[in-house]
Amino acid sequence: MVQTIISGVIFGLCAFMMLGIGISQLKSKKPVAFYSGEKAPSEDEISDIKMWNRKHGTMWIIYGIIIILTWGCGFMIGDSILLLLPMVIGLIFPVIVMIWYHHKLIKIYKVK
Repeated sequence: MVQTIISGVIFGLCAFMMLGIGISQLKSKKPVAFYSGEKAPSEDEISDIKMWNRKHGTMWIIYGIIIILTWGCGFMIGDSILLLLPMVIGLIFPVIVMIWYHHKLIKIYKVK
């Protein structure tokens, strides 16, 4: 029971951080960065800043929701080796998809 509470708090904090990043990106008036150590593009480098920010913000919000759902799946599975499956699918795979999607957005919105 204690492990469940501790893991729920940790997953919840991580999820709320991702949701916070997404909400702040949705509200930003300047182009946002992907938070991968890269510098945010300048306003004249992006063709549609509003859509750039909206798509990046939505991506982080979805990741926050996936983290919560991952914890829920892990909670239902319980203590088992099968617990690794939702952890990999719910925590690592979305990051790979987010990186791919970010590069796709660069191709779409970056002014040449």
